[in-house]
Amino acid sequence: MSTEMEKFAELASARSGRQLTGYDELWQWSVDDLAGFWRAVWDYYRLDERAASPLGREPSDVLADSTMPGAHWFPAVRLNYVDQVVAHSGLAGAAIVGLDESGARTEISWAALPSQIAAAAQALRQAGVGVGDVVCAYLPDIPEAVVAFLATASIGAIFSGCGADYAPEGAAGRMAQLSPKVLFTADGYLYNGKQIDKSADNMALAELLTSVVEVVNIGEAHDDWRIPVSSYAALVGAYDGVDLVTEKVAFDHPLWVLFSSGTTGKPKGIVHGHGGVVLEHLKAAGLHSDLTPGDVFLWQTALSWMMWNFQLAGLLCGARIVTYSGSPLYPSADRMWSIVADEKVTYFGTSPGQLQASRKAGLQPGVDHDLTALRCLGSTGSTLAADLFVWVDDNVKAGLPVSSISGGTDVVSAFAGGSTGVPVVAGELSVRYLGVALDSWAPDTASLRDEVGEMVITEPMPSMPVYFWNDADGARYRDAYFSHQWTTPSNSVWRHGDWVTLTERGSLAIHGRSDATLNRHGIRMGSADIYEVVEGIDEIAEAFVLGVDGPDSKYWMPLFVTLIPGATLNDALISKIASTVATRLSRRHVPDEVLLAPGIPHTKTGKKLEVPVTAILAGRDNVNIDPRAVDDYALIQWFSQVGAAHEW
Repeated sequence: MSTEMEKFAELASARSGRQLTGYDELWQWSVDDLAGFWRAVWDYYRLDERAASPLGREPSDVLADSTMPGAHWFPAVRLNYVDQVVAHSGLAGAAIVGLDESGARTEISWAALPSQIAAAAQALRQAGVGVGDVVCAYLPDIPEAVVAFLATASIGAIFSGCGADYAPEGAAGRMAQLSPKVLFTADGYLYNGKQIDKSADNMALAELLTSVVEVVNIGEAHDDWRIPVSSYAALVGAYDGVDLVTEKVAFDHPLWVLFSSGTTGKPKGIVHGHGGVVLEHLKAAGLHSDLTPGDVFLWQTALSWMMWNFQLAGLLCGARIVTYSGSPLYPSADRMWSIVADEKVTYFGTSPGQLQASRKAGLQPGVDHDLTALRCLGSTGSTLAADLFVWVDDNVKAGLPVSSISGGTDVVSAFAGGSTGVPVVAGELSVRYLGVALDSWAPDTASLRDEVGEMVITEPMPSMPVYFWNDADGARYRDAYFSHQWTTPSNSVWRHGDWVTLTERGSLAIHGRSDATLNRHGIRMGSADIYEVVEGIDEIAEAFVLGVDGPDSKYWMPLFVTLIPGATLNDALISKIASTVATRLSRRHVPDEVLLAPGIPHTKTGKKLEVPVTAILAGRDNVNIDPRAVDDYALIQWFSQVGAAHEW
């Protein structure tokens, strides 16, 4: 049976007049003829049937202006994200499955989904929400969160989600910027075997969001708050039978606002448009991941992470999505594998941390579970080490394609990753995604192959931000991606901030953030390379390496580690770390010292805080870290003490 990519390649060949039989040829055409490529995606997924009127036939009807930032896509198109979802409402079975730690399972069928969206949308309209207004959700990863988003989008309002694990002040630091009219909350959730009561936090957040006129709670209604608190179930029930009517909006009309981590400053609100997300997600989830009706798509995620938004792409493709509220490692590291088996998941998305925990727990998911349905495993959040590719092949399923992807909140998708029909090499991202003009540049803007350079995007993508929230002159947007003022003869160039090796075969290796470069004796090294080696050592739970500039041109490269239960950081383990790093990387990569840390600090979405902690260890006075943006702020104080005690 042909894959979606193979069928699309036939259409592309007919359109281009070229025989695009191999992926490299298809990718090259997709970036050489952006208008032709994105028109082909539009036509392949029959989006004319969902738009207010047919797409014009001129290239300018697809891409009116390619200048970055500010490229103008599909200028005359009016559509709505939700129409592509409910186009699949004739399918049998569940569209959304919800699971929690207790094993409780709920589902929303494809047939019932439009009516649930319509009822929630009517409740929003009754609260005064209209086109361009903002609705926020402070929720775990549950089906009601998906319906809340779809209802918001259906009326042309703007959605923004925040995980319920955030404290009220942290959530308000994001949501208050948007002046939302309605807030969705939930009474609580299970995590690590404990019931987390969110009632007090919900009330506190509602008090901080002075623009909110109504709270819709997944649970009980309340009459003791300053504003009405309605029960979600009661509201949806009250409007049962209302017809779904979607608001056709401009291609770049705001769909949602995602936020940067906000670790060292106010979180940046990143706005994406309806049309750009629909096209990009159909391409990434439909063509590259081969999701179609009949697939079951699970990505373990949370509302604060862009992968929650990307998981919704399964619905655009007619696939069932599985939401999971709870710890991926409770009651054991086997939890997600049991879900994959029980739900007959065909595409499982996870993180290197979950795979590493599975390996160190000695799991053999392919032996312990029936994973017959599983046909692809995705991973993102950090670089996936080569030995974990091997572990998956040996212990999950022999020959299972592993799609390590790299992208970000910025484009709410991937720049590169695995793709159906393209061989997987351990430790590499197999391809640059279609329509993504990704290159690796030297400081002089020379294009590099098989050596480390800066990841750049030289042509626009439809899902690049429409704008940043409260950035009227675009200054923060330009500073985020175009501050280097790199250009091609025809355009400005997006600098993403990652070190990357682009091979002659078209595959990639990501080495970490370029703003957190290890630069010892003039040799640049990526932290991801060291993490791959050190975190592969059985005794190591997690590693954290930093390059710190000191006085008189001194340089300190400490490695902080946390250990698995029962392990001890002694001379033998330190020697093992040093010899492993020297053997697998080089002696230049060996840290100056290895220190046992009480934990490794992360953003709320799991990114290691390399840049700000490096600045703290260097003794800089102007480091301002927002405690609300860190998973454990006490760790920042511990690292401050380490920096103060270090003798240069």
